[in-house]
Amino acid sequence: MKGLYYLFIFSLFAISGCGRNSKELADKAAESGNEIKSAKRFAIFRHKDSTEVRIINPWQGATEVTQIYHLVKRGTMLPAGIDSSSVIFVPVKKIISMSTTHLSMISALGEQQSVAGVSGTGFIYSEELMQRAKQGLISDVGYEANLNKELILKIHPDLIMIYGIGSESSGYLGKLKELGIRVIINADYLETDPVSRAEWIKLFGALYCKEDLADSLFNSEVNEYAKLKSFIVNNSSERPKVLLGLPFKDTWYISPGNSFISKMIGDAGGEYLWSDTKSAVSMPYGIENVYLRGLKADYWLNIGTVNSKNDISAIDPRLNDLPCFKTGNLYNNNNRVTSQGGNDYWEGGILYPHLILKDIAAILHPGLFPGYELMFYRKVN
Repeated sequence: MKGLYYLFIFSLFAISGCGRNSKELADKAAESGNEIKSAKRFAIFRHKDSTEVRIINPWQGATEVTQIYHLVKRGTMLPAGIDSSSVIFVPVKKIISMSTTHLSMISALGEQQSVAGVSGTGFIYSEELMQRAKQGLISDVGYEANLNKELILKIHPDLIMIYGIGSESSGYLGKLKELGIRVIINADYLETDPVSRAEWIKLFGALYCKEDLADSLFNSEVNEYAKLKSFIVNNSSERPKVLLGLPFKDTWYISPGNSFISKMIGDAGGEYLWSDTKSAVSMPYGIENVYLRGLKADYWLNIGTVNSKNDISAIDPRLNDLPCFKTGNLYNNNNRVTSQGGNDYWEGGILYPHLILKDIAAILHPGLFPGYELMFYRKVN
């Protein structure tokens, strides 16, 4: 979880493919047989004796890179021609997750007991998983440079799930592979559509041999999101302009217009101030440039870790002059946060984006949902 707060700041390092032409593999992901319909960063193909998973361009800026994994049922023979180093035996019985953002999908499949380690247990939001951590059933395995390799070896998981990481930690993946434990990359945060992010539950469905349940959960979310989006379109006319984020050390890292949050703001009946931009990575801007465009903003959302207007003023007093600051149209996505910083926006919100969509629509269009109380967002006073 902690690492994800800064993913938008750092460039992400390159990892080699698995020995086959990755562009060819990425192109083939669109062929008939791919069970993934919305997400662009992974594909699943069923074969007679195994399931092939392809993780496509799994970090920011990656091009023509595909990681290939073969899921093989426990107790069965390895299919001929498969590289044994790419095999993951399923169902997974014990997993370490290097991000708490993956935990909601594991829990939704009823596999909480399989989580044996997490990078940053203090950032877990799920009460059940927090209790398991307090009981010593889930260990904190540390972060990138401070990875506790001895503890990981003691846990001896079937699988470690990681996310694309920065070039400053280029030895991280190598350290994990040195342990002789299977490692799989999860690139859900790079999807540009909220529903596509939720489709990553199908990866977990394949890992736990619960494909039908994963499909059902995803299809339900697709329907909920579509219904809510249609309701918003039919019951709102104005499109308030939205500013996002907060500067970090004099630089404001802007989510591009082709990002999932930009898409969600549009679906919620708003207009993101940088909706006309396109980039594969977050875009660095000077505070002055963002300030000038921010003068047009009606609302300011996802304001870093701030809890009050004073927190914003302390970063840069000029921000007090933004019209949305003066009107009090400030809402942060930290309403469901534990005392240690676990944020359900990044946990449950990934699997159920329609709940975030409803929050944003309720903020941008007061009265659209009479009596509704915000779930992930809260007003900043």
